[in-house]
Parts: sequence; C-alpha cells; structure tokens
Amino acid sequence: MKTVGYAAHSAQDDLAPFHFERRDLRDNDVAIEILYTGICHSDLHQLRNDWDMSEYPMVPGHEIVGKVIDVGKDVKSYKVGDNVAVGCMVDSCQECDQCEHGDEQFCREGMTQTYNSPDRINGNITYGGYSKHIVVREEFVLSVSDQLDMKRAAPILCAGITTFAPLRDFEVEEGSRVGVIGLGGLGHMAVKLAKAMGAKVTVLTHSAGKVDTAREMGADDVVLSTDEDAMENAANSLDLIINTVPVKHDLNPYMPLLDVGGTLVVVGQVGPVNELNTMPMVFGNRGVSGSLIGGIQRTQEVLDFCAEHDIHPKCEMIRMDEINDALKRLEKGEVAHRIVIDMSTLEADQ
Repeated sequence: MKTVGYAAHSAQDDLAPFHFERRDLRDNDVAIEILYTGICHSDLHQLRNDWDMSEYPMVPGHEIVGKVIDVGKDVKSYKVGDNVAVGCMVDSCQECDQCEHGDEQFCREGMTQTYNSPDRINGNITYGGYSKHIVVREEFVLSVSDQLDMKRAAPILCAGITTFAPLRDFEVEEGSRVGVIGLGGLGHMAVKLAKAMGAKVTVLTHSAGKVDTAREMGADDVVLSTDEDAMENAANSLDLIINTVPVKHDLNPYMPLLDVGGTLVVVGQVGPVNELNTMPMVFGNRGVSGSLIGGIQRTQEVLDFCAEHDIHPKCEMIRMDEINDALKRLEKGEVAHRIVIDMSTLEADQ
C-alpha cells in the first residue's frame, strides 16, 4: 500500500513529507485509514534521539484513531468501516508469561512498538501514525465506542493508558488521595481519570498560571511546588502520586507529601533523575515505582472507561503542516493539553 507521512531523517531535521509503502496484508492484519493522531512528548524524545535508540527516517505517532479499510482473511473482530484505534504497540510474541498475563509491553522477546521498532516478521523498522495509513496485527487493534468523539480520542491511546494503568495497579477508588505532578498531556488525563474513580485529586505544579486550569480539569486542590509553606502543609496528605514530568528533575521535594506506605509512580521521565534521598522512604515506608503504558486488554479498558464516564482529553487540533511549530511549543513546555493532528490535512501529493 503506497502512502504518505511526515518523517525526520536525522535528529537535527524537521519533519517533512515522506512517501513510503505499508506492507501487504498478512492473514491476521487490519489496514486502517488514520483520521487523527495525537502528539506525545515521547515523539519529541525519539525524534531528538534523546534515548540513543532512534532509527531514521522516522515517522512518529502512537496515538492513532481511524477507520478499517481492509482486513486479512483470518481477521474476525473487525470489518471495513469500523472505528478503531492503535496505541504504542503493534505486536508481541503472544506466548510468553507476560503476554499471557496481558502485559504485552513487557514481552520477553520484546514488544514491537508502533514506530522506530523492528517488525517481528520482516525486520523492517515500523513507521507510526503521522501518516495516512497503517497496517496492524488484529490483536493490537482496539475498538472505539460511538460514545467517544473520534477527534478527541487519540490521546487516550498513550496519555490515557499511561496514567490509567498505575491508577488501576494501585487500586485507586472512592476516597483515595491522589497527587499529580505536572499538568501537560499526561497530567490532565491523570486528573480526569482519578476523579472518575472517586479520588480526591491534588495537582502539584511549579506554575502559578496553571492553578485555574487544574481546577477546571477537576482538581480538588492545587499546590505550588515553589511555595515552601504550601508544600510543608501538604505533608503526609497523599496515598499515591503520579509523576508526569518528562525531563530530568528532583523527586525529593515530593516524597514527604506521601502518607506512610504511599508510592510515587514515575510515568514521564525515562532516564536519570536527581540523586534521591532515601530518608523519607525508609522512615515512612514510602516507595518510588515506574509504569510503562499498559497491555492491550487494559488499553481497551481505558477506552471503554472514558466512553462510560464521558472523559475526553483536552485537545488542540492542528494541520499536518503545523507539526514542527507544535513540537517546538511542546519542547518549551507551553502545552497543558494534547495536540492532535487532523490527518485529512495530509494530502497524498505532498
């Protein structure tokens, strides 16, 4: 299938139109016309090769919604015209203990990521959702309820599942006290999801300009991390903190905010953080944990949860040719929501 996307050819390049071919359908494949693609901060890390694992040319994008346009002969769950979604993975071995437990992201043979990852069958590097079409193994295609707005659903596939998974893992429920560090694409989804689970939610931000926005999102309290008195008054007030900050930073100021036995879960930064003082951990039985997206079953769960509770990410729609300006704004930390690309603006002749 001939298609077009936007690709970078090095860590220094802007994204530009890129013509390429998707593979022929295998018997268990679903071909999808992409309608909307969310922009994730990890796209920026991958484009800049911040994790020393990038392959070029690179077509990013792993927050994808669209319509089925063709299926392989063995596909049973989807038909032409269905509204579907694709998240951060497009394949795994499906046989190891992790896959059998529904944690394909921890596949013992390694998951195949939606982009910048070798295909399990032919070894070609995968291209993502900044494109008109994608071909995906049936088991990694997700259903999108008619109750979800397709224009705003794409960020659920990464920002949604990334914050939903630890909220479920740590059994957030009515009366839980949840803190959220940062109010960007991940943070604002964490607030909405935790509130829908019945939690009391506190947003922790260094920006006074985001206080009103946090409350509009549903936060019960907002604590400025730059206000020493406010931070001290918030000591022992939280059971769980979801840390969405995507760059190196200091975890130490946040540990005393956890009550005895509380946990801070890192879902933003992949890489080093400032040196950690273990005293608040040892003397409060507090912990630091990490969380990586979620399995396919749980990703379907968050899509259905958002449909049931009318949860939609706060989205800004852009044209495909506005992508480079959008990434610059994201890099500067100017975005307190999710940016979504309207893929109908990507013309085949670009």
